[in-house]
Amino acid sequence: MVTFYSIIPYDIYHGITLDFVILETIKGLVMDIQNLAKRLQRIEHFNNLSLEEVERIILGGTIKPFAKDQVIFTEEEPSSGMYVLLNGQVRLCKISLQGQISILSVINPVIMFNEVSALDNGPNPITAVSNQDSLIWQITSEKLQELIMQYPRIGLGLLRVLANRNRKLISLFQDLSFRPLLSRTAKLLLEISEQGAQKINRKENPNYHLASRLSTVPEAFSRCLKTFRHQNMIVCDTHKIEILDPLGLKRIAMMDLDN
Repeated sequence: MVTFYSIIPYDIYHGITLDFVILETIKGLVMDIQNLAKRLQRIEHFNNLSLEEVERIILGGTIKPFAKDQVIFTEEEPSSGMYVLLNGQVRLCKISLQGQISILSVINPVIMFNEVSALDNGPNPITAVSNQDSLIWQITSEKLQELIMQYPRIGLGLLRVLANRNRKLISLFQDLSFRPLLSRTAKLLLEISEQGAQKINRKENPNYHLASRLSTVPEAFSRCLKTFRHQNMIVCDTHKIEILDPLGLKRIAMMDLDN
């Protein structure tokens, strides 16, 4: 049986440095091709394919480990293909000419990303950076297009994902255009805390990351937190943010109070 390790390129597997624990992550997954195929079947594009078909697709790409804060690919560079996040977390962002970073999305397994440039062979439209030590499957644009010709259902799945992401971009534009920063901050806190059910880990969500997701600077984000603290809607320290009044934040965020 082909093992999980055999689909990691030799030069990458043997070139991994031990200053992060990515090898332990790999060993912890202990996946062979069949188990990895079952994971990929959780993605909408692949869930209508047989296990054997998904296994053949996996063999068309490679799995690469990325350390925390390592750049996966950079916007405006030639297309680096399509990726699937198997383990870890990745932030997708845009960088202005002045160097300001705006985080478009933070994604978790199992999810596909950078399919746009893989489909049109244009430059990468965004920059991707690993938020945590991560394992990522990559396939080139040429291989992906061959697979779409062979398995049209993958193409149909990609169309649905692109439509969904287009809706999210429209929602993001709406937020930036019509919601003031205080409202956007309230909405983001509710999203990350699962509507107030979970405490927000500040180590995993530092101010500069959250500010980037709001297209603002950390100082402005901190002022919003201060406002919420004074209104007894949140409590926070250097380790966590806890939501005390989710309904109050929903009002500020201009969200539907019934949801």
